[in-house]
Amino acid sequence: MRSILIIILLFTTYTTATTDYLDGDIIFQSSQSNQSKAIEQATKSPYSHMGIIFIKNGKPYVFEAASKVVYTPFDKWVNRGKNREYIIKRLKDHTLSQKEIAKLKRVAHSFENKPYDIWFGWDDKYIYCSELVWKIYNKALNLKIGQLQRIKDFNLSAPAVKQKLTERYGDKIPYQETVISPVAIFNSPLLITVDQHWSN
Repeated sequence: MRSILIIILLFTTYTTATTDYLDGDIIFQSSQSNQSKAIEQATKSPYSHMGIIFIKNGKPYVFEAASKVVYTPFDKWVNRGKNREYIIKRLKDHTLSQKEIAKLKRVAHSFENKPYDIWFGWDDKYIYCSELVWKIYNKALNLKIGQLQRIKDFNLSAPAVKQKLTERYGDKIPYQETVISPVAIFNSPLLITVDQHWSN
């Protein structure tokens, strides 16, 4: 009897873990990568990394721009973040249809395996995390989730930011380059928070 209860409990836990998340959900975390501190100082936000959740074979994966654009198992992605904290958002007042999900996945596939963009350029040759999410939704569903900005709009005087700018650009900083930040997407009025594991 006890073994049957354990099996039932495991099955319940598994199904809850996989059905809480939907294709197209957008997930945010505070990354522990080398450039995370600079991103947080530049954007004045703790959200320095993000991705899109897609369900594959019944399990949630985060489609992200890491060293390259890949599908990362949900738990592995969460474990990489600071204190395993994350926040999940999805479109407000709109449930994605299967046709829309298929479009998102089709566009996502066009970015798969592209290298990470350390220069934060706006072309599609190299891709960074928030650029990936913004462009997938824009190209697939014609939605602009988050306000586009220029590099010059950020807090460039912070020490970690200055260091990274010098490393990446020297004295030729592209101040007019179009960029999208994780916090700009996070603050989009098109999204609503559906799950939060964050201490602050």
